[in-house]
Amino acid sequence: MSVLSLLLAVVLYGALLWTGRQVVRAPSDRLLRAVFLCMLSAGLSFPFGLPAVVRFVDGLTGDGAGKLLQNLCLLGAVYFLGCFFIHSASDPATARTRVRWHLVPFAATAVVASAAMAVTPHVERAHTYATADMRVPGVAVFYLSAGAYLTYALAAALFWTVRYAKLASRPLVTGLRMVVAALSAMVPASAVRECVTLVRLLDGGVPRPVIIGAKLLLDLAIPLFVAGVVYPGLVTRWASIRLWWHHGRAYRRLAPLWAALHRAFPEDALERTPAGHRWDVLNPRSVHRRYYRRVIECRDGLVRISPYLALEAATADADVPLTPEVAARHLRSALRAYASGEDAPSEAVPVALPGEGDDGLESDVRQLIRLSEALTAPR
Repeated sequence: MSVLSLLLAVVLYGALLWTGRQVVRAPSDRLLRAVFLCMLSAGLSFPFGLPAVVRFVDGLTGDGAGKLLQNLCLLGAVYFLGCFFIHSASDPATARTRVRWHLVPFAATAVVASAAMAVTPHVERAHTYATADMRVPGVAVFYLSAGAYLTYALAAALFWTVRYAKLASRPLVTGLRMVVAALSAMVPASAVRECVTLVRLLDGGVPRPVIIGAKLLLDLAIPLFVAGVVYPGLVTRWASIRLWWHHGRAYRRLAPLWAALHRAFPEDALERTPAGHRWDVLNPRSVHRRYYRRVIECRDGLVRISPYLALEAATADADVPLTPEVAARHLRSALRAYASGEDAPSEAVPVALPGEGDDGLESDVRQLIRLSEALTAPR
């Protein structure tokens, strides 16, 4: 197995696992099902391209079975790809009708290709496309039927991809453009291969550059196609990883402020993970939950301590700007005053709020982080 084939296998089966997980979560999503079945068909076809697997399958079921299964799986992958774009660019009722009509040529091709392989002599079944004798009727029908459907299905997929790309947004549109480029190469390459099959059937000669050019188009288009299919998912996953890292880092940076406020107001702590679910801390999604909980607890603690902070600010030197370091010093004094049992001298006041023009949770968290880091700075 070449390095490129190994890389394609890793990407393909990784995408298959990812889409399978999404389908389990949303089993009624027709688009996800179509993508999963497309990936599954492509994944099933991949092992049948390995000589050892082909020999094993042929030994169990008869010569040519591995080749037939590989081609049927590939045609199935193209069929489900078309289903995805039909569902994407059509309303549900129209899409169901089009998908049913789209199934007719696929089923007919599967029947014809299977019958052609069955009537082909056993000595002619263990061939590749390059070495096959197209003058044998079964061999010619097998390749002509599979090639005709492949060309039709790829052209239909290209049509629906172009139509859907006009409605999509980033990052999906970037992946669709890659798929369009790949299909634009696959369609002529498949058509050229079909013409070559006809010429070989008529016992004609085919210039070698034509065969090499068609193969080169396919070799370049297939990795581009796989990259285009998985690109939106990879971009989404990368964004999720960045958000996970950002929330985890902010959670740790808020620790000094949270610890100081939690010692003063332990009763304000939000509900923690039950003891029976301690392994929940290993769940990547729990980082987001702990992050939001810590932000809320910090803000609640500041609201409760704010009357003491207001007194500290009122008695401080007016010429000293209220930097995070000064606010941290006031907070220490306010916490000591609260711990000593002094009565709250005033009502709650805003503390560590974002400036004008800054709104949203992220701006609020930045102010809390500045105050938290100032608590640990040297006095």
